[in-house]
Order: sequence, then C-alpha cells, then structure tokens
Amino acid sequence: MGVNQLAFRATNHCLTGCGIGETLGLALATWWGWKDAPSIVLAVVLAFFFGYVLTLVPLLQAGTALGAAVGIALVADTLSISTMELVDNAIIVLWPGAMDAGLGDALFWVSLAIALAVAWGPTFLVNRALIARGKGHARAHGARGTS
Repeated sequence: MGVNQLAFRATNHCLTGCGIGETLGLALATWWGWKDAPSIVLAVVLAFFFGYVLTLVPLLQAGTALGAAVGIALVADTLSISTMELVDNAIIVLWPGAMDAGLGDALFWVSLAIALAVAWGPTFLVNRALIARGKGHARAHGARGTS
C-alpha cells in the first residue's frame, strides 16, 4: 500500500475516532450545561479514547499482546489525534456562537462537522509525514501484517 493511501486510511480512522469522541463529548457537555473548558476537555478525552480503541481492537483480535497493542496504539495515534483535536477545537472555539449552540441548533452540528472536515487536511499531512518515515500508522499496520 502506498504512503498516500495508508495516510488516507489512517486519517479517516482518526476522523472516525475523533468524530465519535467529539460528538459524544460536546453533546453530553451541552446537554449537561457545562461551560466551555470542561466541554472541550471531555470531548478531547473521549476523542483520544475512541481513537485508541479503534486501533486496539483489531490489534487484540489479531493476537497482539495487550501491552504491545497499547504501545502500538500510542505510537500510531497520538500525534494524529492531537492534530485533529487541536485544529477542530480551535475552529469550534473561534466560530462565533458555536460553543453556545444547543443540541437542537443547526450551528452546533454544522460547526462540528465543518471543524472535523477542515481538521482532516492537516491530520492527513501529519499522518503522511509519519508513515513516510515508517512511524505512526505504518507501525500499526505493519504489526498486523497489512503494510
């Protein structure tokens, strides 16, 4: 598999985990009436959780030992998730009214979707650079024998 194709897959993987975590975290925090800072913290924590889980599950299913799988997930996903979270949260925080929008407001969902879509670009570049150097998802896919 080529570098661009693997980076594309890795970035979509990151988008999936971050999207689940961000959406769940911001939706719960909004529903609970939390302030901006704790809302973002919850969304980021859940994005990392789901991002790592999406890497861990196939590794564990392939018979990788838990300790090794955790190490691979940390190496494969940390910089990717960090990039996605930094960009998408910056957009949401800077978007006028996005942090104050309720779950029934189109602004909540539109700003979240656009922020994640925009964050895909820089995250792809990070994943591509890592994979080209044999790091990031190159390690996770190599561990599963799919590189």
